[in-house]
Amino acid sequence: MRRANWLIGVLACVPVFPLQAEIISLSDGRKVVGEILREYPDRIAVDLGFEILTIPRTQIASIAKEETPISADNKIRNTKDLYSTADLPPKSIKALTEEFGEGVGLVSSPSGLGSGFFISEDGHLITNFHVVEGETKLAVTVFRKRGNEFAREKIEDVEIVATNPFLDLALLKVAVKEGVKPRITYLAEEDALRDGDTVFAIGNPLGLERSVSEGIVSRCNRAEEGLVYIQTTTQINPGNSGGPLFNNRGEVVGVTNMKIMGGEGLGFAIPIRYVIDFLKNRDAFAYNSESSVAGYRYLQPPARQVKDAPKFLKRD
Repeated sequence: MRRANWLIGVLACVPVFPLQAEIISLSDGRKVVGEILREYPDRIAVDLGFEILTIPRTQIASIAKEETPISADNKIRNTKDLYSTADLPPKSIKALTEEFGEGVGLVSSPSGLGSGFFISEDGHLITNFHVVEGETKLAVTVFRKRGNEFAREKIEDVEIVATNPFLDLALLKVAVKEGVKPRITYLAEEDALRDGDTVFAIGNPLGLERSVSEGIVSRCNRAEEGLVYIQTTTQINPGNSGGPLFNNRGEVVGVTNMKIMGGEGLGFAIPIRYVIDFLKNRDAFAYNSESSVAGYRYLQPPARQVKDAPKFLKRD
């Protein structure tokens, strides 16, 4: 106990700049900034970057997430093609999930659901073509953090902007409320992904909202039907389709879209370079509602329960 108190006293004088942090306000008015590694009933363990500090809960007044705005070290490099890239430092998956989790939404239609991720503050969202194929009535559910809880908001005003069935990509635009900007994700501009790299996915497998799964890159260039995919051990299931595959910097390196059924850890994602090319040439893939492949879906009428002719049609 004495050692913990001594360390807390030192922190009041030493500036600490961790990669991802929570602000722990102490009962005596001082504050500790660090990443919480583990919580116990009577204490918490905090990573300061150079030291692991244990703080008794009796000395904690409150814990809040520190906002990490884009700074000189996290420069936005591109915003002209709807998407953005940024210089982001490596962080823990826990920290990156906290930072970019709100940028992933649930895409639903009358026949199923998938995932998608925001790339612009105007409401542009990337998902898979097969998530919206045959559908025009779409909805996107976003999850906004309010304190320590997430609030669900279902938006039914969704426009299909562009589609590419060959790449299995679709660009949607969600009608965002005035004054409310979605949390955008940043695309990896450099093709630096290598076999063995750590990656993780956020999505809605089988409707289990905001699920996070971690893995590695099994093969960064697995060929399949004339295209190259990222093969990953990250668990991908129905409902993950269209969601982002992140690297350890929080950059989107791929779009999850399929898995090998009957196998374990055999998931695949569309490389982000295909997404960037799709966005740069989106006018060529603009959605045409008059096309025969526009996606209109006509539901079959319900079958008649009584097969006899109605009485008013029967003749005596």
